Amino acid sequence: MKQPQRIRGVLAPVVTPFRKDLTPDAERLIALCRWLLSQNCGLAVFGTNSEANSLSVNERIALLDSLLAADVDPARMMPGTGCCALTDTVRLTEHAVKAGCTGVLMLPPFYYKDVSEDGLYRNFAEVVERVGDARLRIYLYHIPPVAVIGITAKLVERLLKAYPTAVAGMKDSSGDWNNTKTMLDAFAKSGFDVFAGSESFLLANMRNGGAGCISATANVNPAAIDKLYREWRKPDADLQQEALNAVRKSVGQYVMIPALKQVIAHYANDPEWATVRPPLTELTAAQAKNVIDGLMKLGFEMPGIGRAAAKAAA
Repeated sequence: MKQPQRIRGVLAPVVTPFRKDLTPDAERLIALCRWLLSQNCGLAVFGTNSEANSLSVNERIALLDSLLAADVDPARMMPGTGCCALTDTVRLTEHAVKAGCTGVLMLPPFYYKDVSEDGLYRNFAEVVERVGDARLRIYLYHIPPVAVIGITAKLVERLLKAYPTAVAGMKDSSGDWNNTKTMLDAFAKSGFDVFAGSESFLLANMRNGGAGCISATANVNPAAIDKLYREWRKPDADLQQEALNAVRKSVGQYVMIPALKQVIAHYANDPEWATVRPPLTELTAAQAKNVIDGLMKLGFEMPGIGRAAAKAAA
């Protein structure tokens, strides 16, 4: 049985395009994924910024199948599979593993609050046991600002002891560098891959043995983020980090998902890209102008995105 490759570097939680009737648009998604790959960016499809929790299990499976049918490389994919229902998580994870995806990004079950560490351990253990595939590589997704339920170092330690191959790493979207550093210090040297949840921490993460970042703004600024990932030892790395932070500040001044979609809509000259599913709402015209004006002052560009959009619309 072929073992999955290790995935490192920069990944985007790929934003999901919707048509005006709010159905997922596989053609636009394929075009964006191909463009991201051309910028050396991996694909964390069905992450937070993908509006994954606004998609049904069947929709996620159908979109992944569309990507595979379009020859988008599953070795560059880390689909999000964590759901509130254990059986949904297992179904999505099985599908991703069988498709040949290098790993899965797994939220803890996030609806019930104040759950015990034993309960979380049991949840992840059940997924590993039920999937029952040696190719499974889970990247734990720690995002307490959204999920509230977090993943502690003690839980990671327990899971690694029981499932040292299946539990491959984590994405830390706590926004707390001290937490990321704790995970790096505890586990990175043993081969556990820690991804920062924002490129704002990319340089620090790399300097402390991290694996890269899985970041919202990699959807629009992938090449520059990848450049820092590859050049973090160079003398100008701090300046590169500052430039990345400036782009993120401009995009992140409003709700991130509609802002990212507005940026893609503008640079691809494709207004339909701005569509989001409720309960999210699109940026107002004034908000959109503020984001784009800020990016233009930075000399920001998305080379090739217009051609990718044109192919998707053809």
